[in-house]
Amino acid sequence: MSEARVKARNPARRARKESVVAERFGVFAECLLTGVWIAVASLGVVTYPAAFAAGARHLRRHTAHQGGGWREFARDFRAAVRGGWLAGLAGWLAVAAVWVDVQAVRAGLPGGPLVGAVGVFALIGLAVAGLRAAAVWTPDATWRDLLRQAGRRTVLDPAGSFLVVGGLAVVALSAWFVAPLAVPVLGAVAAAAVAVEQRYRDR
Repeated sequence: MSEARVKARNPARRARKESVVAERFGVFAECLLTGVWIAVASLGVVTYPAAFAAGARHLRRHTAHQGGGWREFARDFRAAVRGGWLAGLAGWLAVAAVWVDVQAVRAGLPGGPLVGAVGVFALIGLAVAGLRAAAVWTPDATWRDLLRQAGRRTVLDPAGSFLVVGGLAVVALSAWFVAPLAVPVLGAVAAAAVAVEQRYRDR
């Protein structure tokens, strides 16, 4: 029996395949929209941890078919930014410290390359831990506990951390080639962090 006849005699199976494709495309589109929300919420400079936390929680709701939209995102953002702005400030201080290290490398100071390399790797680790903390944020959680636990998972789950680094690399490459593309891709990074955390819990 030909494949065409099988498909014709099994319309339910064909519809099911189409619905899976439609659902996956819907999740992808939601990630891109969430990236725009995250970018807008990050305009406060130190609000990016709260923006990613709200975006990740929105994507968790969406994949669980619990609904939610811009209003729920905004409510989560307001809750997350109360303590999240301190995490955002700490992140920028870390960036400034690494920038100083890079300047030391360029100046040719003794030990500069080693210090610069350590600083860059530490900054990447902090970024991964921050994203993993945002991926599991809930309104009743404290950022200090979230970051401490995320730092532990970043070390104990190197494969998952590498996947998050890959997401960050995609954002960097998108910004390098076509800067506006980096905005919607932020949602894909949040989705990757959510998926990594789900994988860690399920293993």
